[in-house]
Amino acid sequence: MLAIRLPVEIETRLEQLAKTTGRTKTFYAREAILSHLDELEYSIVQAKFLPHFF
Repeated sequence: MLAIRLPVEIETRLEQLAKTTGRTKTFYAREAILSHLDELEYSIVQAKFLPHFF
């Protein structure tokens, strides 16, 4: 379980998207997190280990 507070502007955009598509805000929040998780993990690994190779 994860609870986050969003700025009003983002909350409004998320609500509108959910209303327009018939999906839930949770669905879109989860998709956003999943779509960026790989990128974040990759960046952290690069920052931690790549400097040792140069």
